[in-house]
Amino acid sequence: MGNCNGQPSSGPPSGVRPSAGNSGGVNVKLDAPSPSRSPPPPPGRQVGDGTGRVLGRAMEDVRETYIFGRELGRGQFGVTYLVTHKKTGELLACKSIATRKLTNRDDIEDVRREVQIMHHLTGHRNIVELRGAYEDRQSVNLVMELCEGGELFDRIIAKGHYSERAAAALCREIVTVVHSCHSMGVMHRDLKPENFLFLNKEENSPLKATDFGLSVFFKSGDRFKDLVGSAYYVAPEVLHRNYGPEADVWSAGVMLYILLSGVPPFWGENEQTIFDEILRGRIDFSSDPWPSISSSAKELVKKMLRPDPKERLSAIEVLNHPWISVDGEASDKPIDITVLTRMKHFRAMNKLKKVALKVIAENLSEEEIMGLKEMFKSMDTDNSGTITYEELKAGLPKLGSKLSESEVKQLMEAADVDGNGTIDYIEFITATMHMNRMEKEDHLYKAFEYFDEDRSGYITMDELEQALKKYNMGDAKTIKEIIAEVDTDHDGRINYDEFVAMMRKGNPEIAGPRRRK
Repeated sequence: MGNCNGQPSSGPPSGVRPSAGNSGGVNVKLDAPSPSRSPPPPPGRQVGDGTGRVLGRAMEDVRETYIFGRELGRGQFGVTYLVTHKKTGELLACKSIATRKLTNRDDIEDVRREVQIMHHLTGHRNIVELRGAYEDRQSVNLVMELCEGGELFDRIIAKGHYSERAAAALCREIVTVVHSCHSMGVMHRDLKPENFLFLNKEENSPLKATDFGLSVFFKSGDRFKDLVGSAYYVAPEVLHRNYGPEADVWSAGVMLYILLSGVPPFWGENEQTIFDEILRGRIDFSSDPWPSISSSAKELVKKMLRPDPKERLSAIEVLNHPWISVDGEASDKPIDITVLTRMKHFRAMNKLKKVALKVIAENLSEEEIMGLKEMFKSMDTDNSGTITYEELKAGLPKLGSKLSESEVKQLMEAADVDGNGTIDYIEFITATMHMNRMEKEDHLYKAFEYFDEDRSGYITMDELEQALKKYNMGDAKTIKEIIAEVDTDHDGRINYDEFVAMMRKGNPEIAGPRRRK
């Protein structure tokens, strides 16, 4: 769960610890380097060189067996690379989790449990297969099958036409994963579209669940209290910190609502507002396209999104529902095309806004940032120009800050844009400047001018491409998505009014950081 403005949320549900990154996925973190960037140099042969502190067995150098290629994805702790088996030539994915970022026992336990759970579930058609786990002095490396077919929503959007029957088939695969996990004593706890990838680009490719970094083993009757998951998909009982496996069915129900309508059932301009909407529990079944959706589909969504987990359908009951069962009632008639457009907007995070916030931070006047600058200097006790988590945690109380430890972690996580485990000066200012700074006209204009290099009064495709390339985000698809989203008069460029409207519009981060206490 996360905020697009990089500031810690207020309110009790916020600020919980992250999982160890994305498993085997191709979800590139917003501020990640380009996927074509080479991996860091190999750490050297480590075989037999002591016992790993995470996996608790002899260290092994994964590079003895695999050749590392381009970066595929990036999470809070881990970077996923394309790897090739030296002997067989098989292409796989390897998630490298930096052990220096595993700062406490809980972090280590999370990774250890992720490996155990993936081994436990391997062999299921709809769960990504773990091929091996290796640990060296720098990292834990999880080698798993490569999912080349892309994310769930991307496939739907690319097809351009879509029906209830197609939604039912996808929902069936999602809930099959939930049922398989639950029957084997595992709760996923972070079900969302980004964590479902197609194995290959074929039409009949299996859908694979990935990222078991927040998953836990459970026994019947167990209750959990940690706040985990991603804002749009989290169940009300999770927010009340008293939940069991029924929370996974809720998350699957949110995904089904989005598959049918293109938007999430609970919406807000920040994390806290989304939580409030979830707890309020009012679901819209009256706006388009719901009047044209079958009553059977609506009934299933309602039963999966019952606020009381005792009244919610179990995974096996969902699979037996007539709308979702094989050859069931779901219609093959195309769903309204606006659903796909909505889904695309929901899917695409606005990268331009992220860059603009950084530009504003870099251009704030001395008097505006003097207080923040002094905060930074007082925390940077070794004068290294960067703040570590420990420095941040030790420094905030001295400044009279009443942030809880979980909120400090959230601030650290939000500010560490390049994912290197420390916060530099500009990252600190970007994350801590109050959002009212953004409302000021001169700040917005400076940010606009940053992109509008020729001072034409418009941000063109070329200018956008140049600006985003500096942040390693300059692919053609991203630029088109941004122009399409922001360019309200459809002239193929962004004027100042359109830019201001975009910056002032709430835009919670869809694939926000995953955290747990």
